Parts: sequence; C-alpha cells; structure tokens
Amino acid sequence: MVHLTTVIYQQSMTGVSTPNSLAERAYDEIRRMIIRLELAPGDVVREADLSAQLDMSRTPIREALQRLARDHFVTVIPRRGMFVSAIDVHELSMLYETRAIMEPYAARLATRRGTADDWAEMADLLEETRRPGTPAVQLIELDRRCHEIIWRAAGNRFLTSTLDALYAQSDRLWHMYLADVADMADAVDEHAAIHDALERGDEDLVADLVEMHVNSFDAQVRDVVAARLDAPLTRSR
Repeated sequence: MVHLTTVIYQQSMTGVSTPNSLAERAYDEIRRMIIRLELAPGDVVREADLSAQLDMSRTPIREALQRLARDHFVTVIPRRGMFVSAIDVHELSMLYETRAIMEPYAARLATRRGTADDWAEMADLLEETRRPGTPAVQLIELDRRCHEIIWRAAGNRFLTSTLDALYAQSDRLWHMYLADVADMADAVDEHAAIHDALERGDEDLVADLVEMHVNSFDAQVRDVVAARLDAPLTRSR
C-alpha cells in the first residue's frame, strides 16, 4: 500500500533516490513502526539502529526524526536522548475534536472536486473490505486508504498534510487499544454510506456521515481507555 506521504519519495526516472526522497522514505517507515508499536511509547530511538535497519545513511534518518518530533511522534529530552512519545489520554478529546471539524470540511471539498474515477477507486477498496475473513489490521489499512482518497479529492495539500498526521495518531491509538477487540464491520458500513453520498454529490450528507464516522471511532477508543483506567489493580496475596 502506498500512502500519500509515500508518493513524493518515489524514485526519479533514472532510478536514483534523491536526498529528499530518502528522508521521506525514512519518515514514512519510522512512523509506520511507531504506529504499529514496533517502536512502543517510551522506547529509545537510536539513529544508528534505524540506519542499519532501513539501510540508509544517518542524514535522512536524522531529517525524518526531526520531522517526527515536530509531529509529536518522538520526544527529544536534552542530555538523555530521543524517545517514542507517549499518548496522553487527556489529549484524546483535542485529537478527535480537531478531526471532527477538519475531516467533514475535507469531505465537502471532495464532494465538489472529486471525480468518478476517485469514487470508483473507493468502491474497489470497499469490495476488498467485504471479503470474508479479512483481518482487522487489514481493514484499518483500507479505512485509511478510503480517507486518503477523500483527502486527495479535496485538492488542498495543507489540509491533507494535517489530516495525514492526525489520522496517523488515531491509527496508533487503534493499534494500542482496539486491535484485539474492535469490530470493523460498522466502520466498513459507514464508508459504504459515505461513498454512496459522494457519488450522489450530497455535500451535507457526506459531511454529516464523515463526522459520525470520526466520532464513532473516538467513542470506541474512549470506552476502551476508560475501561482500562477503571480496572482494579491486581492485589498481591
């Protein structure tokens, strides 16, 4: 799967990667590792280890880590080093209230600017989600790709960049709290309804459905987080 953040680091016509493309690749790969919890909250982030793992020099790794720090995926502590950022549960409301405003707005733009090809591509993705036995981790990837189609159709790179970063944090939360318990069937149904409204050009309905979709995800995360926080501590005997 190729994310929007991945497109700009594709190799040139000569097949030689540029410094910028390597930094983009490093950013995309390290962020994926953080989202998938291969680098868990609190883990030490070492340039040398990532350089060896990704088979590239330290320069693009360093550039990627600087960007990840700006996006709040890693935290630099002076004289101690760099660590994978924790997710503060008290900031969940800020994350989802921002998405609940921006995602519907992007969907409105997409309704006006999107093409039949965009919605045909989204329909193909939705067909993939309906395959029996599709694992939840694959469904969340398909969920992201549906969002990416809408962002791309909106045609606003500043909006896309912000939504990409916000979704990545939501994706990380899904892997932390919901991967083993979430039923993605409702999310698939929600995307199907959004797709139908996009094809009909019903801007108001699209915005409402996207807002409900984001709020539904927010509610699932909140429920699981609250359950964990309220769980009684195991008492030693």
